[in-house]
Amino acid sequence: MDGMNRLGAVVLSVCLSLAVGSASAQVSASPCPPRLTPPTRDAHTPGYVKATELPDGANAPGNVDGNFILGPTHNPAPEMAEQAGVPQGTVYTFDMESKDSTIYPGIARDADTCGQPDPANPAKLNVTTSHPGAYTRHVSVYVPKQYVAGTAAPFIIGADGPDKLLFTLLDNLIAEHKVPAMIAISMGNGSGDAQGSERGLEYDTMSGKYAEYVEAEVLPLVEKKYGVKLTRDPEGRATMGGSSGGSCALIMAWYHPEWYHRVLTYSGTYVNQQWPWNPQTPHGAWGFHETLIPNSPKKPIRIWMEVGDRDNLNSNLMRDGFHDWVVANENMAKVLAAKGYHYQFVFAQNAGHTDRAVKQQTLAEALEYVWSGYPAGK
Repeated sequence: MDGMNRLGAVVLSVCLSLAVGSASAQVSASPCPPRLTPPTRDAHTPGYVKATELPDGANAPGNVDGNFILGPTHNPAPEMAEQAGVPQGTVYTFDMESKDSTIYPGIARDADTCGQPDPANPAKLNVTTSHPGAYTRHVSVYVPKQYVAGTAAPFIIGADGPDKLLFTLLDNLIAEHKVPAMIAISMGNGSGDAQGSERGLEYDTMSGKYAEYVEAEVLPLVEKKYGVKLTRDPEGRATMGGSSGGSCALIMAWYHPEWYHRVLTYSGTYVNQQWPWNPQTPHGAWGFHETLIPNSPKKPIRIWMEVGDRDNLNSNLMRDGFHDWVVANENMAKVLAAKGYHYQFVFAQNAGHTDRAVKQQTLAEALEYVWSGYPAGK
C-alpha cells in the first residue's frame, strides 16, 4: 500500500503540473466574479420529481423511500439538544499535517483568483494559480458511552468537520435505539474551495482516491489513537457531508461499495466541479445522474438527500449547463428511483445552500433513514 500511495502522489504531482502548465499557456489568472443571489425555485416546476408535501414543521418518515417537500418553518428537532439522563459519548480531537500524507501532500489556489471556462470546451475550467501548499486537517472522533472495547463498531465519517451538531444528536438517538451505537469521525477538509484547491481535489474528484486516503491514513490512526475497532462490514459504514462534501460522500460509496453502503447529503454538489478535467468523467459529479447511475448496475447504496429552494445556481459558469444544484439533486432523485435504489429526497422550502436550520430540523430523521435496516443494538 505504501508503494501505491507514493506512486499516487507522484502521478498527482505530474498531472497537476501538466494541467496547470497547459492552462497557463491558454489563459491568465482571473479574479472571481461576484456570486449572484440564487432565485427561489418551486418544487412543482414542470420536470421536477413528484413529491409528498409535508405539514409545515414536519419531517418525512424515517423509514419511507421517495420524494418529500419540507415546509418553510424550520425548528430544531428535540434530539439536537442535550437531554438529562442520556449517556454522553467522548469526543477526541487531533490534527493531521499534509507533510505526513503520501496521498494528499497538499495544493492551494491563490486567494481571490478563479479559473475560466476553456473556449474550446466550456465544461472544462482552466485554473492557472494552483500550486503545492501545506495544510492542517482537524479531526474529531466521537465514541459513544455504549461502545464495548474490543468490538467492531459501526461508524459514520463526515466531511467539512468537526461537526459539533452531530455528537449531541448521536447521544440522544443512540439512547432512543433509533440508530446503532456508532463511532463518528468528523474530518476537516484540506483547505480552500472548488477547482484548484485541496478541498476541491479531495471532494470533487470522481475517483476512489479520497475513500482510499481515509482507509489507508485516517481509520488506522483513529483505531490506534483511541483504542477502538471499526467494522469492516460496509453495511455498518456511512458517509455524510454537505455541498462538495455531500458529493464526496456519494463518491466514496460509489467507487468503493465494498467499504460504504450508507450516504447522507445536504445540498450535494452533483454538478461539474471536478478539476483537473478528466475525459472519462467530463462533467464531474453531474455525471452521476447524467450517465453513471442510469448506465451502471444498481449498487448496494442507501442514500438520503436534501436541497433547498434557494440552493446554488452558479450563473458565472452556466455556459456549460451543469451548475444548477437544484436541478442536479432533482435529477438524482429521478435516476435513483428509476434504478430502484432505496433513497429519500427532501426539497426544503425557505432554505439556502447547506441550510443550518434545515439541518437542525432534519438530521435526526435523516440518520434514522440512512441506518434503517441496521439493528440498533448490533
